[in-house]
Amino acid sequence: MKKVLNNISLITEKLETFIIISSILVMMANSTANAIGRYFFNKSIFFSEELNQFLIVAVTFIGFAYAVRKGRNIRMTAAYDALGHGGRKFLTTLIAISTSMLMFYLAWQAYFYVIDLKEINRLSPALQFPVYIIYSIIPVGFVMAGIQFLIGFLMNLTHKEIYLSYDVIENK
Repeated sequence: MKKVLNNISLITEKLETFIIISSILVMMANSTANAIGRYFFNKSIFFSEELNQFLIVAVTFIGFAYAVRKGRNIRMTAAYDALGHGGRKFLTTLIAISTSMLMFYLAWQAYFYVIDLKEINRLSPALQFPVYIIYSIIPVGFVMAGIQFLIGFLMNLTHKEIYLSYDVIENK
């Protein structure tokens, strides 16, 4: 089981890292080229803002999955901190499985949203690019986050320590 989880974690981490880094680099190059064009040649790149909006969607949803992987997602710990090890372990395990199920549900709903966008053939204003292709990253991001929460759940079921994610053990 540990080997399977490790392989899933490695593959998804490489994919997340690639998407986030390449999206940020493209945003940087796009913004820089647009600024140079605007200030030196008095011409903007007509699709620059639209491209950056698409890339922000990718960074947001894939970045969320990456944050879960690193145990950096938002946690409210006031009541949690007052619990003993057993209570914290139970609550962490419960939160991991319920959040995983929520992420998969949201991915399912986002999938149908993307299908609706495809069916109405919505195009982006500047590039005239099919919007459903860009927004298909949303269900992918939810699935990747769901996988990370599911891995955290499985790690908590099979280990004594409290796992915030596959690689992150709580230090309490």
